[in-house]
Amino acid sequence: MRPDPDSKRTLRRTLAPLLALGAALATLAAAPVALAAEKAVWGPHQLQAGQDEARCPAPPVPIPPPEPCSAFPTYQDLGADVYQFQIHWDEVAPTRPSNPRDPEDPAYEWLGVYTTMVDDAIAHGVQPAILIQRSPTWANGGRSAIWAPNKPADFANFAFAVSKRFPQVRRFMVWGEPSRAESFMPMKKGSPKGPRRYAAILDAAYSSLKQANGANLVIGGMSVNAGTVAPPQYIKAMRRKGKMPRMDLWGHNPFDRRAPDIADKPIGNSRGLNDVDTLWREIRAAYSKGGGKGKGKAGKRKRVKAPKGLFLSEWTLPTDHPAPVFGDSFFVSRSEQGKRITAAFKMVNKLKYVKALGYFTLLDQPGGSGANRWGLIDQDGVRKPGFGAYAAAP
Repeated sequence: MRPDPDSKRTLRRTLAPLLALGAALATLAAAPVALAAEKAVWGPHQLQAGQDEARCPAPPVPIPPPEPCSAFPTYQDLGADVYQFQIHWDEVAPTRPSNPRDPEDPAYEWLGVYTTMVDDAIAHGVQPAILIQRSPTWANGGRSAIWAPNKPADFANFAFAVSKRFPQVRRFMVWGEPSRAESFMPMKKGSPKGPRRYAAILDAAYSSLKQANGANLVIGGMSVNAGTVAPPQYIKAMRRKGKMPRMDLWGHNPFDRRAPDIADKPIGNSRGLNDVDTLWREIRAAYSKGGGKGKGKAGKRKRVKAPKGLFLSEWTLPTDHPAPVFGDSFFVSRSEQGKRITAAFKMVNKLKYVKALGYFTLLDQPGGSGANRWGLIDQDGVRKPGFGAYAAAP
């Protein structure tokens, strides 16, 4: 007996939505999950009583003075993934070590606070990221600590020692804002000398940090929205002997007075948060247009891989009154700070090449109109709307 065609049509109509739903679920299961950018932060590792009333309240009678509190429960409340801090080479190695790759060399003077920060961060589920910078006089010819070492290998050896001293740490940043003469010398406007000196240091540090642990993530470039050498010129000038320096992620501090909106056009050669798409294209172009080629084994040409994405180390929004650090009238209301933080994370989480967005910093500076009110917690220990916005970001 032949089946009833009307019954077949009815069956198809019944099954069609279920089959479509199954296909959609299968597609979702097979599709890669878009990961949100890591939430990074700068700030103290300890809080004095009253600096965060929610976690470290001031006692009614502060006698005797209360002990400081760990800041990491506060970072847990924020949902921070990464805690950033600095290690200064000139302070740890005031004299030349005999075995610079050995963290136990007697010349090294490691501060106990470094171990405290690393251990406390990890215990609270926050990953440390170490910024290694500055140089001792024995390495830079007797100059100030912002001068590049005469031999990139000296910096690289210290980076190796840092990794071995803190084997739990996987994220390492190489020198902060070297595109500014205030942070790195020699750095002169219009000259490629400074960027190339930095590129040599970065490439040597990359090699050493990977030798110390192949899982180490090396963050280089470390540019800033403006500076002595603006990002477009800085990126191009980093090419040495026909190739760009190696790194895993390009670090950048995208300070920006505009409300977050990736549709904005860059203002001149500045590269703020709204210009990270342009910055990323410029970085990719530098690695693809011949600047990423070097000699490999047997004299064959081997392309240096481009960074895998951007690590936006520092971004901030001062509140209440103009921030002296910026030297102008830039600031926002507390409520606007919260709205912009929400918008910033929403924006960068749509950009797969942005791997992290860091906020600077946890606390407002104490004092009057001369203090920078860029924190997520105010000078009275009260959490601003920006704190809640950061905490709510995925």
